[in-house]
Amino acid sequence: MTPFARCGIAVGHATDVDGATGCTVVRGIDDPFRCALHIVGRATGTREAASLDPTHLVDRVDAIFLTGGSAYGLDAAAGVMRWMEERGRGFSVGAGVVPIVPGAVIFDLAPLGRFDARPTPAMAYEACENASSDDVSGSIGAGTGATVGKIGGPAGAMKGGIGIASAEANGVIVCALAVVNALGDVRNASGAIIAGARRPDGTWLDSEAFIANGVDAQFSDVAGRNTTLCVVSTNADVSRVQLGALARAASAALYRRITPVGTAFDGDVVFATAPYTGGVAASTAQVEALAVSALEQAIERAVRTTAPGDIFRE
Repeated sequence: MTPFARCGIAVGHATDVDGATGCTVVRGIDDPFRCALHIVGRATGTREAASLDPTHLVDRVDAIFLTGGSAYGLDAAAGVMRWMEERGRGFSVGAGVVPIVPGAVIFDLAPLGRFDARPTPAMAYEACENASSDDVSGSIGAGTGATVGKIGGPAGAMKGGIGIASAEANGVIVCALAVVNALGDVRNASGAIIAGARRPDGTWLDSEAFIANGVDAQFSDVAGRNTTLCVVSTNADVSRVQLGALARAASAALYRRITPVGTAFDGDVVFATAPYTGGVAASTAQVEALAVSALEQAIERAVRTTAPGDIFRE
């Protein structure tokens, strides 16, 4: 059984290669799940975020929708709603069900794709239909048009994408999915840049140092065009309040692997999920540590599986 299957989660993608955009659905295999989120960036585009507050009436989620197309892409969530309703999956309201589908967007309307290419409800429905628990990373789904290292302008940026990884100890598992479309550079575990902004000669610009030195960065070209969307899913028995803490703790992976991150030009969001009922016993500290480890690996895989290997620096 794959790591995501053990967490009761399936992941599906729909990809528009020509338009360089797409969407990704994280849904329960058979059942809803608990969910929380932590907002890291300051340029977010979200849907149903308020439903993830632990004081909210609705205490379960049917799917998480991650999409390209900026705010336009949020409309595609209608396809997830339709897929769920057809199967009677959602919050019961007597006469029927209302699927609970929080979501978040990345900006991929440029430079790779067409501005008018956005994910559609049909694509979101397809992503739900094709969802599986397989480990699939690359330039797919919501990561199709993702790029990283945009501080020096589009010409010096590199390809981003989706990365998936997991970490496990003593029967407790955390799976992580990252859609990396960052303003900053991506670093490996040793702190070396492996993907990011480049100078014309191909050397690393080092986005964090570039900004810190007060260089006149082309912010007009990058404002609002950057986001890393993350989902960490565990098989542990975690309360709604603990899930919020887990999402916040997992964000440490972003600060370790993306520099800079959480800027006024990034819409970074971390979702955390756990079984709605059941789950294995685990300490909060253990689950948080595993989540950080898994998410760090997922962020790195998001660029290693989408760009030519010879451009990486070790």
